[in-house]
Amino acid sequence: MRCPYCFNQETQVIDSRETEDQAAVRRRRECLKCEKRFTTYERAELLDLIVIKKDGSRQPFDRAKMMAGIRRACEKRPIPTEKIEKAVDEVESELRGMASNEVASRLIGDLVMKRLRNIDPIAYIRFASVYKSFKNLKAFKREIDKLKEK
Repeated sequence: MRCPYCFNQETQVIDSRETEDQAAVRRRRECLKCEKRFTTYERAELLDLIVIKKDGSRQPFDRAKMMAGIRRACEKRPIPTEKIEKAVDEVESELRGMASNEVASRLIGDLVMKRLRNIDPIAYIRFASVYKSFKNLKAFKREIDKLKEK
């Protein structure tokens, strides 16, 4: 494994354990050159999921893309990285448990919003404002009102 800081090929595994859902192995590593530490995750490669976009086009499911969207919504919020990773793991696990390997992007967005609603209301509203493309302040207010009800 190459160090993400200095790109040295020599790294050492310090700690290794399974994630809570046992879907991956988490490894803490240390670079033998710069001595910085970093975490890697090892997962089984499963059948590819295909995402059906709004326009009908299809593309491979990209876990990193979903993670980036959630991270953007959680930016500058006091949310531990572990909670974000757990939400991504839960969504991916639910998608892979479905009968079909083709899923609508809308379903993915709904699953992410469901998780964010429980994690942080501000992150939820941020994600919803992009995902639902609010046209005006009334639409934005309606979503906030729905959140208050729950």
